[in-house]
Formats: sequence, structure tokens, C-alpha cells
Amino acid sequence: MKDPINRDGLRPKFWEKVALKNLTAKEWEALCDGCGKCCLNKLEDEESGEVVFTRVACRLLDDQTCRCGQYDIRKQFVPECVVLTPKTLPDVAYFMPATCAYRLLHEGKPLYDWHPLISGTPESVHEAGQSVRGWTVPEFEISEEDWEDYVIEEPC
Repeated sequence: MKDPINRDGLRPKFWEKVALKNLTAKEWEALCDGCGKCCLNKLEDEESGEVVFTRVACRLLDDQTCRCGQYDIRKQFVPECVVLTPKTLPDVAYFMPATCAYRLLHEGKPLYDWHPLISGTPESVHEAGQSVRGWTVPEFEISEEDWEDYVIEEPC
């Protein structure tokens, strides 16, 4: 499968050498592993701050490609969608998946071997069982009051 993210011409191992705030836009986008976990709806306990993931996916997520169907204009359809940037990351990292490259690098941790930047293929995230491919439920099929019935252990 062709990688939907253009990873050509990137600085070698930029994620190990360059601070997140100093990445080019192309390098920033290349950090996405294509797992789709960030597009799962989450529930946050207001008292404890604990965040749990659900199988209920954003209405724009294609659960076969694990990509947003309207990425460039997603805020038009999902105003609450978080646009991840070096500036917003510190405030939202806590509810990003534990395997997310942005979160890992923010926390000073290395990328996993299955990350496409390391493996060289966008399929490695799926082959490693690290994506949401094929097991989400579209949010328009589930009432928000019922999302608790779809809570999962964070896919790791």
C-alpha cells in the first residue's frame, strides 16, 4: 500500500535529532504512524482526569485506512477535533495514545520499531496490531450516552 504521508526527502532520523518545535511541517506530519487511535472517542473522568478510549470512532475516520477522510478540512465537520501542533501538544498529550509518536517524543521516549519512519512501510503499524483497522464503530451509530458500553483498554 502506498504511504498516504509523503516521507520522501526527510532529514535522516530527524525525530532523534530535532526538537519537536523545530520540525518542518513535512517532518511533523511524517511523525503520524497512521494508527487511527487518536480518532477514537474518549471519555474523561472530570474528577480524576482519567481518560479511557472507546471503540467509537470519529465520523470522519476510515477504519480500513485508519486515516481521516477529510483531514485538510476536518475542523469544518468536527469543530472539536484537536489540531495537533508543537504548541498544542503539551496540553493534549495526556489523552493521546501511549504509542503515539508525538506523545512519545514529547515525553522523551523513542519510537517503536513498527513506526513507518523506522520500518520503512506504512503497513507495519497494522501488521504489529497497533492500529484500529477493522474494529471501530462509527460515532453516528452510537448514542453518546452509550459510549461507556464501548470502553476498551487502550490498544497497545
